[in-house]
Amino acid sequence: SDCWWDGEFLLNCSFTGTSTVPEDIPQTAVTADFSYNNIKTFLCADRRNEEWMLKHLNLSNNLISKLSLTTCRNLPVLETLNLNDNAIHTLTLDIPTPAHGSNKYRKVDRLLPALKVLSVERNNLNTVPRGLGLLQSLQTVHMSSNGIRQIGLNDFQNCSQLKAIDLQNNKICKIHPDAFRDLNKLQVVVDLRANALTTPLLLISLNFFPLEVDLSNNTW
Repeated sequence: SDCWWDGEFLLNCSFTGTSTVPEDIPQTAVTADFSYNNIKTFLCADRRNEEWMLKHLNLSNNLISKLSLTTCRNLPVLETLNLNDNAIHTLTLDIPTPAHGSNKYRKVDRLLPALKVLSVERNNLNTVPRGLGLLQSLQTVHMSSNGIRQIGLNDFQNCSQLKAIDLQNNKICKIHPDAFRDLNKLQVVVDLRANALTTPLLLISLNFFPLEVDLSNNTW
């Protein structure tokens, strides 16, 4: 009842003190702002089994600590997801395969197929979320100001549409030489400022030239 709805495209529930995302989001809403509230849990699944037409969802400045996107099958056109300034330490994008304790992960069908921008700045991540490659349209990922310690070989696997990666102000001390090898569309910047790198990354495999890699304020 404290939310403001323009009757057509915009739902603004910021600064309302709500602790939950309402289930009756208008189906025509394109932008929904739930920032600066007390939301601890966000569940994508809609019990009415209806698709939301949201393109922009803002959940920044809340109290979310764990978030699974594996159930987000009702957000087929979502383009931007803002999770900045929460307390997220676990962001789940894929589902472990249960058979015999296998470490393999299986794909999640229709996982945010239109998502272009994922922003998880100023949270408590200590690793890059596994399964970013399942976001088939992802172009920009912001993960600055977390506690990420290393970039592994498969952290950006299958992220074929990525154009920009922001990892500044983490605790990164190790990057696999081939971590960015197959990201042929990177064109803006790999931002690694203010991390804990001790050796210049001269051996990183990059298959493209018009790319800026910012390594300032590290410890070498």
